[in-house]
Amino acid sequence: MEQLLRHQIEKIVQLTDDEFHLVLSYFSFRTYKKHQYVVQAGDMAPNDHFVVKGLLKSFYIDDDGKTHILQFAMEDWWISDPQAFHNRTPATLHVDCIEDTDVYYISIDSREQLCAELQKMEYFFLKKTAAGYIALQRRILSLLSQSADERYHQFAQLYPTLLQRLPKALIASYLGVSRETLSRLAAG
Repeated sequence: MEQLLRHQIEKIVQLTDDEFHLVLSYFSFRTYKKHQYVVQAGDMAPNDHFVVKGLLKSFYIDDDGKTHILQFAMEDWWISDPQAFHNRTPATLHVDCIEDTDVYYISIDSREQLCAELQKMEYFFLKKTAAGYIALQRRILSLLSQSADERYHQFAQLYPTLLQRLPKALIASYLGVSRETLSRLAAG
């Protein structure tokens, strides 16, 4: 499992064995069960999670009780409540497990210490944060400007594996359509 984390980092920066052992010393490992919360709105969310195995979702529940899925995270992806993580404030999002999940996680304090000690990790996290912003921008623009059909086909093109792993109700929620509409889109 350590090699998955190393591979993730080395997509952006190369590490010696000693550097990787230093990096690993700042991370902790945890297993979660299906439906278990990793983050709950209102609680502090001091950790960023790298998914080794499993599938998670982050979501927001509005004042009317409607659930809005912001993100899914499967193997080799990161997930947290970014606002709570970076600002050290209570979470506004929930993050829970769709499948049994294994993660490496790092606290904001450990991340800052690691970056101070090994500057190339600061570059790594900068690149990962930028990629997250780009994905969020793409998602917002998709919701603002694309039809449900276009959003579905973009999702299918970008994340074909998720189509097989996610219940249709969750995909529908992510796309902002009803389950019936999703069934029609998938059939067409």
